[in-house]
Amino acid sequence: MTATLRLSVLDQSPAMRGMGEDVAIRQTIEMARRCEALGYHRFWVSEHHGSETIVGSAPEILVAAIAASTSRIRVGTAGVMLPHYAPLKVAEQFRVIESIAPGRVDLGLGRAPGTDGRMAYALNPQGDAAVERFPANVRDIAAWTSDAPLAEGHPLASLRVTPRTPGAPEVWVLGSSDYGAQVAAFLGLPFCFAAFINERGAAQAFDLHRSLYRPSERWPTPVSTACVFALAADTTEEARRLFATRARSRLNRDIGVRSALLPPEEALREPLSPAERGRIEQIMAESIWGDGPTCAGRLRERATRWGLEEIVVLTHAYHLADRARSYEILARAFDLASGPIADASQIG
Repeated sequence: MTATLRLSVLDQSPAMRGMGEDVAIRQTIEMARRCEALGYHRFWVSEHHGSETIVGSAPEILVAAIAASTSRIRVGTAGVMLPHYAPLKVAEQFRVIESIAPGRVDLGLGRAPGTDGRMAYALNPQGDAAVERFPANVRDIAAWTSDAPLAEGHPLASLRVTPRTPGAPEVWVLGSSDYGAQVAAFLGLPFCFAAFINERGAAQAFDLHRSLYRPSERWPTPVSTACVFALAADTTEEARRLFATRARSRLNRDIGVRSALLPPEEALREPLSPAERGRIEQIMAESIWGDGPTCAGRLRERATRWGLEEIVVLTHAYHLADRARSYEILARAFDLASGPIADASQIG
């Protein structure tokens, strides 16, 4: 790991109680502009379906809007849930986005459904077969987005994929287990581990990606990153208060409740059983939250432990201004850019 750690952002378009879900989508676009001004390296969006908590269901559309609204920051997905789609259509979509934002588009591909079985079936009744074809579909998309030849004997080798572009999106494989790491290694592609879901398998996944890596023309050496939850505030006390929104949401998810995020004051008033209180304490102990130096130190520790030169930060807070302030504090702690975020208190 180099002395300079690059920071990027994953935004999940979280829904907030009392706000329209459409607001969450517009807030994501606004946050991308602000993270660009702060000096973040990438801005990624996720894909979920039928969720009361996370409402970004069409990342390819959202990324195109962000690409058109920014000029420097890399933009992309973490990710497109590939079993729902035909690989050729994904390649076409991201060649269009590459035309909108040449040289700064990332296409993160995931195997998970991002929803329950019923919704997954509605999205693609043949999705189970597509899950089995995930490695081959990733291979084909990597070729179709870069004009590289398909595998020898491929029945679709003669297809012309448009629009043609001078460059090509960066194709990443996403995962929260060893499987994605092995697929990325076999195909010679970058890998992102979803550590915000569960950090425990991160070290092994990165080790596998590096040890099994087969060099590709674009990626002669392995490249990897991790997406980690972090929430920074001006004081530890304020961060603890704001984190109540995230803690309650994680607790609800544990018991199968998917709901819009609560303001911290409401989350703190929610009654808790002794077992639930213990789970909240565990969530807080496992998460990165606090003032700027505390969060920066914990992010650097993880980057050093996992051998990373880049960390992707996911932040949930009820008010967009608090999310914006968190990213500003981290940007200052890592010297990403000088100057404050413009009018942060006026967002959302």
